[in-house]
Amino acid sequence: MPDYDHPLRFGSFITPRNQPPHHPVDLAMFSEDVGLDLVTFQDHPYQAVLHDTWTLLTWVAARTSRIHVSGNVLNLPLRQPAVLARAMASLDLLSEGRAELGIGTGGFFDAIASMGAPLLTPPDAVSGLDEALDIIHGIWDVADRSPLRVDGRFHRVDGAQRGPSPAHRIPIWVGAYKPRMQKIIGRKGDGWLPSLPWMQPGDVARGNQNIDESARLAGRDPREIVRMMNIVPPVSAQQMARLAIEDGVSVFILGSDDPHEIRHFATVTAAEIRDRVGEARSGGSHGEVTQ
Repeated sequence: MPDYDHPLRFGSFITPRNQPPHHPVDLAMFSEDVGLDLVTFQDHPYQAVLHDTWTLLTWVAARTSRIHVSGNVLNLPLRQPAVLARAMASLDLLSEGRAELGIGTGGFFDAIASMGAPLLTPPDAVSGLDEALDIIHGIWDVADRSPLRVDGRFHRVDGAQRGPSPAHRIPIWVGAYKPRMQKIIGRKGDGWLPSLPWMQPGDVARGNQNIDESARLAGRDPREIVRMMNIVPPVSAQQMARLAIEDGVSVFILGSDDPHEIRHFATVTAAEIRDRVGEARSGGSHGEVTQ
């Protein structure tokens, strides 16, 4: 797939371990200090060794001033969508436009059920996410003065008040690997957020095709949808630049709790990717990534 010509952004993906309690917060602040654009955290509320991700996001937003914050990705079956939408808007207002919404189906359905949520099948979880996106968008749509009503199988709101309006248009990034989820992104999402270690050769191109076709059928421009990637070391700058030019990935998020790796990624790797992608976009090496 072609380069979608989005600006390049770089972030960290930090394990939200709760011992010592402030360690993930310190790494988030470090991520800001070394110049990253985004700090993200996984969301597994059934893991006692991890902080509650939502609480952590609010604390990190309060302790930083520039970097954007997101779940990577928030566990929808344990996050009621109307309340999540309002919480996101509040965090965005308080952080002056630095909250982003990464969301997914949860994946570990037995563990999710152990926390009191219904035991979902994977197809049901996908249907629930589809419904939830309508609710989240509806809560934020304060231009519509009518009460919000969504009558889904898994999520319902019946006359909910809309608002507040976030400080900026919060993008919704969806963690997805299979065609049905990717097609939902094409219709209703703002970004695709998979993890490279879970991808097979050709998966990125096929996923982009699913998203692009779905977007066009919905009357959207596929270029509206940001392509993102979680990566873990070792992945070279050349590999990431190739993902940018050939597959349209513009947001790279490093999964690491090592300050040295985070610093190198922010100050060395990111600069090399920008140089390689900039050269390719300007027509250098006939638009190909340099060796």
